[in-house]
Amino acid sequence: MNDNGESRKEAIGRTKEVLNAKTKTRIGFWNVRTMFETGKLAQVTIEMNRYNLHILGVSESRWTGTGRYKTNTGETVLYSGRDNNIHTKGVAIISKKGLEKSLMEWKSVNSRFIRIRLKGWHNNLNIIQCHAPTNDNEKDIKGLFYEQLQVELNEIPRNDVITLIGDLNAKVGDENIGAERTMGIHGCGSINNNSERLVELCASNDLVIGGTLFEHPAIHKLTWYSPNGRDKNQIDHIAINNIWRRSLLDVRVKRGADVGSDHLLVIASIRLKLRRTDRRDMHKKRLDVNKLKDPDVRKLFTIQLKNRFQALPVQENYSPQEMENINHLWNQVKTSYQDAGQLTLGHRSKKYKEWISQEAWKKIEERRDIKKKILATKSERLKHQQQQHIEKSIVM
Repeated sequence: MNDNGESRKEAIGRTKEVLNAKTKTRIGFWNVRTMFETGKLAQVTIEMNRYNLHILGVSESRWTGTGRYKTNTGETVLYSGRDNNIHTKGVAIISKKGLEKSLMEWKSVNSRFIRIRLKGWHNNLNIIQCHAPTNDNEKDIKGLFYEQLQVELNEIPRNDVITLIGDLNAKVGDENIGAERTMGIHGCGSINNNSERLVELCASNDLVIGGTLFEHPAIHKLTWYSPNGRDKNQIDHIAINNIWRRSLLDVRVKRGADVGSDHLLVIASIRLKLRRTDRRDMHKKRLDVNKLKDPDVRKLFTIQLKNRFQALPVQENYSPQEMENINHLWNQVKTSYQDAGQLTLGHRSKKYKEWISQEAWKKIEERRDIKKKILATKSERLKHQQQQHIEKSIVM
C-alpha cells in the first residue's frame, strides 16, 4: 500500500484508464477567461473534479511562457502562453491525478495551441487544445491559425485518436448539406467565416464536429452568453476522427459549472469500440535504423527523443513504491524510443527472397511432366482393359 492507502494494482490501473473500451473517458473544454488570478486555478480544478473529468482543456489561461505544474491536489497542468510577458491568450491542459503516467509527450506550440499524447489501451489519444481568433480578426491572422493547426494535425501518427477541442469562435449552424460527413444537423446559430474554415479543415482531415451530432435542448448546446444575456452562440467545439465517430457518446454543456466566465463548460464522453485485429499488423516491424547514418535524420531523431523524455515525470518525484515498478519505467522509456523511431525512421521495407532456386523449380516441373505421363499411361491401360472386357462379353 502507498501513503494514501492505495494498492499498487490500483495505482497501475490508473495508468490504463484512458481510452479503455469498458469505461468512458470524459474530456472537458472551457474558456475560463483567465487563470492569472489568485485562487482561479483552484476553482477550475474543483469544477473539474466535481464533473469527474479526466482531461480539461483551457482557453485564455493568460499565463506567460510554457511549463508543467502540479497542483496541491495532484492534477498536472501543462500550459503554453505568450513569451513577451503579456498576460493575454494562452492555453492549457489539466489532467486528473494519476493520469500523468499515461502522458507520452506534450508540445507547447504557441499561445493558441498546446498538444498532448496519451497512451491508450488500443489506440493512443492526441488532444489539441486551441483558441481561435474571433470572427472579426483579419483574414491573415485567421489564415495563419488554421495553417498552424494543419501543421500540428500532420504530425499526429495515423492510427491515433484525434480530439481537437477549445474555443474555436465558429458558429457552424444546423445546415450540413454537402458536409454530412463533417457535421450533423444539431448545431446552433448561423454559419460564419470561422465556421467555414473549421468545416473545411475538418473535411480535409476526415474529422467530424461532435457538438452537432446530438439532439439536445439549446441550453445544453449553447456555449457562450454575452454579458447582457441577449446574444448566445455555440462557438466551443470538439472534433474527432470520423472513424471514431460512434465512440463519441455525447457532447453536452454543463450550466452548473462556474468560474466567473461568459463561456460554459462543455464535456464530451468517449468510449472506444473494440476492432478486429488486422493479422498483417501482428507481425513485428523493425525500424529502419540505417537511416541514422544520415546526419540530418540522426539530428531529427535526437530532437524527437529529447522531447519525449522531457514529457516523462522527473525521477525524483517518484515514490519508493513507484520506483519499485521497474517494468512501468522501462515501458515509458521503450515507448519513447519506439515513437521517435517511427516518426523519423519508419520501418524497413520487407524484401521477400526466393527460398527455392531456379534449379529446384526446374526439377519440380520435370517431376510434374513425369507424373502427367504416368497418369496418361495408366489411363490408356485402363481404357484398353475395359475395351477387352467389353469384347469378351460380346463373344460370350
